[in-house]
Amino acid sequence: MSAPGSGRSDRRPAGGARGGGTGRGARPDRVARSRIVAYEVLEAVRDSDAYANLLLPTRIERARLSEADAAFATELTYGTLRMQGFYDAVIALAAGRPTAQVDPPVLDVLRLGVHQLLATRVATHAAVNESVALARRVAPAAAGFVNAVLRTVSRREADDWRSLVADEAGSPDEALAAVHSHPVWMVRALRTALEREGRGEELVALLEADNAAPRVNLVSLPGLAEPPAELGEPDRYSPVGLTAPEPLRLVAEHEGRVRVQDEGSQLAALALSRVAPVRPGERWLDLCAGPGGKTALLAAEAIAGGASVVANEVVPARAELVRRAVAAVPAEVPVDVADGRDLDPAERGAPDGFDRILLDAPCTGLGALRRRPEARWRKAPADVAELTELQGELADSAFRALAPGGVLAYVTCSPHASETHGTLGRALARWGAEAELLDTADVVQSLSRHPLDLAGDGRTVQLWPHRHGTDAMFIALVRRAGSDRPSGDEPAR
Repeated sequence: MSAPGSGRSDRRPAGGARGGGTGRGARPDRVARSRIVAYEVLEAVRDSDAYANLLLPTRIERARLSEADAAFATELTYGTLRMQGFYDAVIALAAGRPTAQVDPPVLDVLRLGVHQLLATRVATHAAVNESVALARRVAPAAAGFVNAVLRTVSRREADDWRSLVADEAGSPDEALAAVHSHPVWMVRALRTALEREGRGEELVALLEADNAAPRVNLVSLPGLAEPPAELGEPDRYSPVGLTAPEPLRLVAEHEGRVRVQDEGSQLAALALSRVAPVRPGERWLDLCAGPGGKTALLAAEAIAGGASVVANEVVPARAELVRRAVAAVPAEVPVDVADGRDLDPAERGAPDGFDRILLDAPCTGLGALRRRPEARWRKAPADVAELTELQGELADSAFRALAPGGVLAYVTCSPHASETHGTLGRALARWGAEAELLDTADVVQSLSRHPLDLAGDGRTVQLWPHRHGTDAMFIALVRRAGSDRPSGDEPAR
């Protein structure tokens, strides 16, 4: 345990980024631009339901932050959003009052300050002083309160606060939720999903992985860019994925042919494109295409085999993102704006139905909490029932749109059992003998660079952040009865 300023004077921001501290000669009320950017993003997330991953780069560019300050603003924003639940518990103990009694702008300032004190190497005096200066900008009357709370927090180390927060919890699940900064219902849903695989003991590792900054994965569109080994370090699993020391520079140089994309998303798209050799003239559909990363990968794969791709997205703004994503593909990829539940294949150039359809269904997003940390605070258990109903309707629409022998890839970025096996099982029951669940695990293993540690039913695929380093993607391939179209019996390439 240490008093403010004692034993922490050597702290610096995580990753070596500058913290914009109040050094000698600095004006006492001056706040580093990196902290202001982080606060403004938290404010927009709170007030306008903004997405941090979309807003933060814009705010960083507008503020003209240096590379070091941009890294610090990113760490502040994402780190604070990921650990918001834990920080709120710490703030409540330090302040002696529930956070519901703290004005939202003040609470955001406190969260940023607590993150600096407990999770970075920022010097205690810089974390406290600049947080107080920030409070004077957004809520002047609360500056003294912010100072007192943060000085109380600074007197204990992170492990001490974790113990105190856990002791205050009413149950083991509530303790896990508070310490690991997940809503209680999510903790229970994730445990259920892991226990379905016989891996319930991995829960803490999963919660910790959700709170770790993910590495930046890239995809090299096959046939359009250099192979991964010529661009960087090939990914462990995806045959078209890689990591690189300067990923954004690499993306800019290749003008869309190399893109940022999670390795799990790559495997989901490739499971469909490589379930069997592509026959010239095949028609493919990406039903819920936004923002378009999987569409671009499918389109590159389709070109190599002489197939064509159509994309559909119900939200106009996301449809525009799809158009941008496929702009680098030297083939026409029509992007329609329509409700995927009202799909007419004939209107999309497939009078006999589509040979392959990707349904990356709208979901809770529990599988991407590393990348979209605010999602954990926006979802509620009631959302699951609404989403599973929508997933079922979209799945029925997609299955009706398949040509005889066609293959549907049902994908969610959520491991929630209701959204994965629940939605899929109910759909298969409705479709009856007309549908065949293919050995999806065999298909994905066959295209992976290295064997995947998969568990569960042995037919579907559930990827995990803690086990595979990917988003928690669920993948299931279903074939419609009929002609000798794509089968899971002979995976391609």
